[in-house]
Amino acid sequence: MDLYHELNAEFPKDLQPIKESVHRFAKDVLRPAGEKLDRMDDPRDVIALGSPLRSVLKQAYQLGYHVAGLPTEIGGMGLHGLAMHVLIEEWGWGAVDLAICLLATGFPFSAAAASGDPELFEKFVKPYIADREGSLIGCWAITEPQHGSDQVMLGSAQFHNPRVTGQVVARADGDSYVINGQKAAWVSNGTIASHAAVYLTTEPKAGMAGGGIAFVPLNLLGVSKGKPLNKLGQRALNQGEIYFDNVRIPRKWMLTRADGYELELTRTLTFANSAMAAAFTGVARAAYEEALDYSMQRVQGGQPICEHQLVQKRLFEMFTKVEACRALSRAIMIYNQTSTAPALEYAIAAKTFCTQASFEVASDALQVFGGNGLSKEYRIEKLFRDARASLIEDGTNDVLSLTGARHILNRNGATGRAAAE
Repeated sequence: MDLYHELNAEFPKDLQPIKESVHRFAKDVLRPAGEKLDRMDDPRDVIALGSPLRSVLKQAYQLGYHVAGLPTEIGGMGLHGLAMHVLIEEWGWGAVDLAICLLATGFPFSAAAASGDPELFEKFVKPYIADREGSLIGCWAITEPQHGSDQVMLGSAQFHNPRVTGQVVARADGDSYVINGQKAAWVSNGTIASHAAVYLTTEPKAGMAGGGIAFVPLNLLGVSKGKPLNKLGQRALNQGEIYFDNVRIPRKWMLTRADGYELELTRTLTFANSAMAAAFTGVARAAYEEALDYSMQRVQGGQPICEHQLVQKRLFEMFTKVEACRALSRAIMIYNQTSTAPALEYAIAAKTFCTQASFEVASDALQVFGGNGLSKEYRIEKLFRDARASLIEDGTNDVLSLTGARHILNRNGATGRAAAE
């Protein structure tokens, strides 16, 4: 029971082979590797050179998945909208921790490509596109020890409060910027990344809004990294600190400055939330399928437990949530990747709804398994832990909901932000 029933009667025929090939990759590569990595006690073993993680990266790069979102004109796969959603949902179905790893790796290179700078393209983007070994790995370095979800409270008074500013600061110095500060342990791919899109502060007096986005090779003098984080869930996803001590970069590597930061952060958050919604639709689907399969095999009371009405009700509620997740997350990803004015509140709605639903479906699926659901022998135990993390990562659902509400109010002429300032 691998592929879901496709409700889109106009699903493009040319997308079907991509859907099937990505599903095979998720089933044959991501899922078994994710389960092996999850059982490793030491997160240093997860990132070791002989680890299954390295094999996953190599196979993904050989298939061109690392450039899934880059335009075909420069050597990417050119996936967007529905095609991108199909890819991310299948990855999330296979192993969401590895899905997030693969999504994060293209972050700095996509930003560099979008800058239009020919030198950045030749020196960094072109080698990344050509990489078939998984040796060039990117990360999105935004979270800081004292700043997490508050860094994405776009449109709020707090975001513009000069008393609240970032911990990684870039100071202009001649034809360079000098970067100092620390990124937190939650940077995905943080300790294995070769390059980073660093979201930092360039104008502290403007608060969190006084930011910038820098392209930073992580082999520069002054860059160091912490140890890989030991976590409850998503254990195949490497995360860890990055430190900057007088790291000097050319001015042109500052891709976005304060005057364009809020717009670029909006675009980043819109895609990140849409991607999270798609990935955890995959997790919800995987959990539902595990429960359905198990309920048809497990016998209690002289019959398979799927014949008990309470189990049937639980299964149908899970099924409904999975389908609702796909419908919402697909619609929003298609809209936001084809519109010139992405709607952040809709992306946040998808992220918060789909991750919450994913956790609820995983919890209900574990309940169907009974005591066996608590055993590491069964996949549902990992899915439950992985789903729990989603309520926190890429912005906690509580804070994201406030940001979404602020955008709705601002769009409708509310004056709350101005009054608060």
